[in-house]
Amino acid sequence: MPGGRLTNEDRQHIAVGLAEGLGYSEIGRRLGRPASTIMREVTRNGGPNDYRADRAHLATQHRAHRRKQAQPPAPPTPDSGHGRDPQAVQDFTESFTALLVQQGMPRMMARVLACLYTTDSGTLTAADLIQRLRISPASISHAVAYLEQQGMLRRERTPGMRRERYVIDDGILLQSLLATVQMNDTLAAASQYGAEVLGAATPAGARFGSSAELLLLVSQSLRHVIQQWQQSRIALSAERQP
Repeated sequence: MPGGRLTNEDRQHIAVGLAEGLGYSEIGRRLGRPASTIMREVTRNGGPNDYRADRAHLATQHRAHRRKQAQPPAPPTPDSGHGRDPQAVQDFTESFTALLVQQGMPRMMARVLACLYTTDSGTLTAADLIQRLRISPASISHAVAYLEQQGMLRRERTPGMRRERYVIDDGILLQSLLATVQMNDTLAAASQYGAEVLGAATPAGARFGSSAELLLLVSQSLRHVIQQWQQSRIALSAERQP
């Protein structure tokens, strides 16, 4: 299997594969590369709909030049004993971070969230994050405040100790989805009122009315999915009990 960095020719093949509608696994198979390598390359350079081989090659050269001038990167996080490849875990974490950034999350917040998500315990202290990410305490504080506000993590403090822990689990994701439903409902109510004020028969009123209908459908679907997920978790927990 070819090793080392992707070449410009490799990137041309990736661009062709994306144009053909191939998935990361198939493109990786054709190039003899892991799917995670292809995913990281694409998400770093515009995503599947905006990937350009020549532009990606130039961007990679630029990043390599900047890394030479910066401090050495943090070493891969030690394996937790599950037989994982530490480098593969690091590559996936970087790919997942890039994906979060592409979806609109600030990069520092994405790095902290990805670090927590890829930790088996789902719990890290500020000192842990500083060591793993090599960023300042102020950056950690700012990122945690943002993620907590978005309902993506919570703070815990062990009784008798001053040090906080930052926690992410299934319940946190559920709270985030419920917050999304609540926001959708609020926007839907405002849109319905806008349709009444502007007149449902007018173009502007019809626009608000259509938006309200869509938002209510999204909320209804999310509630149904959340209920299904909760039921499946209860059933799985019952099966695991002796």
